[in-house]
Amino acid sequence: MSKLIAVFSREWRSLIVSPVAAVSVAMFLLVSGYLFYSIVIVASTQTRMMLRMQHMMPQLNANEVILTPSLRNLSVILLLIVPILTMRLMAEEKKQKTSELLLTSPVTVTQIILGKYCAVLALYGVMLGLTLYMPLLLARFGAIAWWPVFSAYLGLFLVGAVFLSVGLLASSLTEHQMVAAITSFSLLLVMWLLGWAGASTADSQVGLLLTKLSILEHLNNFLLGLIDTKDVVYLLGLTAIGLFLTHRVMESQRWR
Repeated sequence: MSKLIAVFSREWRSLIVSPVAAVSVAMFLLVSGYLFYSIVIVASTQTRMMLRMQHMMPQLNANEVILTPSLRNLSVILLLIVPILTMRLMAEEKKQKTSELLLTSPVTVTQIILGKYCAVLALYGVMLGLTLYMPLLLARFGAIAWWPVFSAYLGLFLVGAVFLSVGLLASSLTEHQMVAAITSFSLLLVMWLLGWAGASTADSQVGLLLTKLSILEHLNNFLLGLIDTKDVVYLLGLTAIGLFLTHRVMESQRWR
């Protein structure tokens, strides 16, 4: 455990002083904040229009009209941000020729992978936590249901965990950070588009299978306030598969 913590601490310090990570977090908050502001403005405009037409204040569900679309946008932004956050995790070690030192040190491959993964997952958790101003602002000026908020953030955290494991896998395949970022983005985009492919062939068995495999489909349940065991198990399973494949890649490189 102490060796795992040592890898985690080393990677965490590297992440928080990295300008790439700082810019990624800033862009994530900037873009998500702008989209949240835009949704609020649209909802406000629609409310005023309905007020003029009906001469009474319409009953709008803040969770459904504002918060759910805003949180769904976070998952889209992750498609761009996660590859940038993870591209250096393993690729930089290879480029600087420090991966050989890690692989021949007393630290196991499992500890290396989990230490690096937990560090970037912790950073993602902080990044996601900084968006809590959205429900807090809505609660300040109106009533919102907090259970769907908790459910949505749990779903976003689990989806982010999947994305990060895929990004770590992509970074372990190459020593070029840009190649790792492109590979990670491509894999995540394919996973994301499974839902759209399933919707276009919804009447077939293939369409049903693609829908069940879609990350977007499982995330939607969380956004609606539904915490289903099968959704949690599916996302945790994908995360475990990503980490397992990374372990196999690192093990194969260890004996070259």
